[in-house]
Amino acid sequence: MLSAGLFCACTARSAQPQTQPVTEPIVQQQVEPCPQPEPAELPPSRATLLAVGDNLIHDVIYWQAQARAADGGYDFLPVYSAVSQEIADADLAFINQETPIAASRLPSSYPLFNSPPQLAQNLAALGFDIVNLANNHMLDQGIEGLTETEQTLRENNIPAITGTDGAVPVLEREGITFSFAGFTEHTNGIPLPQGQEEKITYTDQPERMQQQVKEAAQIADVAVVSVHWGQENSTTPTPAQRELAQWGADIIIGTHPHVLQPVEQLTAADGRQVWVLYSLGNFVSAQADRPNLVGAMAEIAVEKDAASGEISISAPQLAFTVTMYGPGYSDLHLVQLSDYTDQLAAQHGVAGYCGQPLTPAYIEELLGSIFPQQSE
Repeated sequence: MLSAGLFCACTARSAQPQTQPVTEPIVQQQVEPCPQPEPAELPPSRATLLAVGDNLIHDVIYWQAQARAADGGYDFLPVYSAVSQEIADADLAFINQETPIAASRLPSSYPLFNSPPQLAQNLAALGFDIVNLANNHMLDQGIEGLTETEQTLRENNIPAITGTDGAVPVLEREGITFSFAGFTEHTNGIPLPQGQEEKITYTDQPERMQQQVKEAAQIADVAVVSVHWGQENSTTPTPAQRELAQWGADIIIGTHPHVLQPVEQLTAADGRQVWVLYSLGNFVSAQADRPNLVGAMAEIAVEKDAASGEISISAPQLAFTVTMYGPGYSDLHLVQLSDYTDQLAAQHGVAGYCGQPLTPAYIEELLGSIFPQQSE
């Protein structure tokens, strides 16, 4: 019965006459489109490169570091404490390591340098990101010592610049890539072993240099070239330096003279504008002549346009440092020039060594002669 009832109900329902519903024509209304907000313009990416000069570790410096370490090792950190914040704050920090760091060998000083492996640990702790080894002392411990130095730095997550073919380090900061090539004028007469000539690129090998600079420019937004050149203890660039500065790099960081030299912007052979820092002087050393004890930290701001990818590089900003030590090179450490006073000058060991005090007035005169429009 239930099924019959359902059948009847369905039949009766379908028997009702079907009528088409009356519909009004649809009138399309003109609706003003909602205004779309303009896409937000992205700000440019920005990164800072901090570059310092020669980290020249004489024996009195590693003796001092050994005396300060409680574990029988070496502690170099107090030497750099006055500038440690500036190093840490930089997005990318560069240093020229003038002495090898071959961990299996004893520390040694001039003329064949070698520094303890704790130095590499301390450089990493300070915040240095890239270390240049392409300099005249890179073969002081032979090719084995150079390879071991690279390994020691690598163990501390710091890539090295050596000038090796096919080995141009690239680092990225804030979406901007930096590549690094490095060359040296000489290695103090120490030759490379036969069959390993590609390990170093010298400045008298223009084709190799041009190839590496070209590669550095192609693989990164900013091509940085480190070059060990010039005449020691001269504050004036040589004609050879000025000629070599016409490379197609974006930034050239010069080392080796152990004193400061000018900073200028040149137009390279390929038309690009190049900032050339001919020499940043010594970062740390136990040298005795007054100009050897004044160095510079150069901060270079780089911006990358978010839409076009165009790179702009600001003029290097220089902050000057003084290597301070007492009698017998005791308590050797860096002081920022802004904190260096006549009282400190009177305590400086250089006054007793050569009879000429390293006064703030002398430093101001020195900087004025090298950077007539840039000195602070």
